[in-house]
Amino acid sequence: MSEHRWTIVEASEAIRCGTLTPVDLLIQCLQRIDRLEQKVRAWVFVDREGAKADAERLTAELKKGQWRGPLHGIPIGVKDIFDVFDWPTAAGSKFWANSIARQDAPVVRQLRQAGAVLLGKTVTTAYASFDPPVTKNPWNLSKTPGGSSSGSAAAIACGMCLGALASQTGGSITRPAAYCGVCGIKATYGRVNLEGIVPLAASMDHPGAMAGCVADLAIMLQAIVDVGGRIVDAWEVPEPADYVTSINEQPFLEAGRFRGMFDTKMEPTLRSIYEMAVERLQVAGLNVINCPLPPAFAEITPRHQMVMAVEAANFHESRVRRHPDDYPPRIRSLIDEGLSVPAAEFARTLEHQKALKFSILDAFREGVTVAITPATAGPAPDASTTGLPIFNSPWSYLGLPTVNFPIGWTDDGLPVAMQLVGRPWEEAEVLQMAAWCERILGFPHREVA
Repeated sequence: MSEHRWTIVEASEAIRCGTLTPVDLLIQCLQRIDRLEQKVRAWVFVDREGAKADAERLTAELKKGQWRGPLHGIPIGVKDIFDVFDWPTAAGSKFWANSIARQDAPVVRQLRQAGAVLLGKTVTTAYASFDPPVTKNPWNLSKTPGGSSSGSAAAIACGMCLGALASQTGGSITRPAAYCGVCGIKATYGRVNLEGIVPLAASMDHPGAMAGCVADLAIMLQAIVDVGGRIVDAWEVPEPADYVTSINEQPFLEAGRFRGMFDTKMEPTLRSIYEMAVERLQVAGLNVINCPLPPAFAEITPRHQMVMAVEAANFHESRVRRHPDDYPPRIRSLIDEGLSVPAAEFARTLEHQKALKFSILDAFREGVTVAITPATAGPAPDASTTGLPIFNSPWSYLGLPTVNFPIGWTDDGLPVAMQLVGRPWEEAEVLQMAAWCERILGFPHREVA
């Protein structure tokens, strides 16, 4: 069987043309799992029989001329905080390992309707927090894959699946995707339904997706977004754009560049690669405008931490008292921190968050809808941590859409990435710019040994 590492775009076209079947594609993914899973440990479990039955049914549909769209027959992983009917949702917990979901989360149901083959549950850090996972970074087993969507990122990097559901409250999509050399998207807060997903901090939890290229992210996002019309934070969620079509349109070649901490906290191992990438984009025609951040931006890191701690404590307080042994040290510390936050200080933080959601829009300046930053402070650190989310948590705190994609390799073989940030609800513009940048930079993909 071919060892070709498919993107969703490539596999979808081959399936539609009849040169590849969903069954054959699933077999290739399972072969990679058989070869690499023992050392990478990306999966909580793989539903081989269920995936095979779905692939056979979807193959039969094609023979009848029924094609559901670009996810038809595509093997997808599901982060183990999303409910999937008749599968356990453990969320990294030992006691919840047999907690069987009685229905699909809406995003999972939408993936099924789009024709995806649900392959299994990918590893999450405990309760989508900061304790290191069992998953290893495919490019260096002594390095972290990032968290909390650790298994989703590692599985895609290995070609075990072509896309995966993920989530972000701090940096849990962008960071692992960057560390593992794949792409990730976090839409505007409220764009994707949170129902049926174990929360960490509900006001900042963002369901999203990972895949092998930016065009694949557009396909994934199109399948999981809400139709619009719901009220979130007193705003009506607008109808989604046609991301799959607009991804190929030429973006307006102007981008802001956020500096401040994104310059001062960038590690030397990333700086040269990142600056070279920005220069190449400018040579190709991108007008990069320095955009100063609002003064209140300097307070984001501790205030984001406070919201996350308080909301995690609100959800877990009674359970952590009953089952303290089911909470590893870092999530336990976060909950304890949340229980000790003074009410007045938390109120001030919510005021800060609300005000900054408006003032950050001024930082984009007139005509600028997308800004660029590094995706992480540096390449993947050692496996005792999941890495610092300082370049990602601001956008979770503010609910803005982000897309990240790899831009190069360090001398010791670790991928690094760029992050694009957009204005609220403008995922299409961010995806367009990301796809253009990806084409210009031409990231050299490698195969996991």
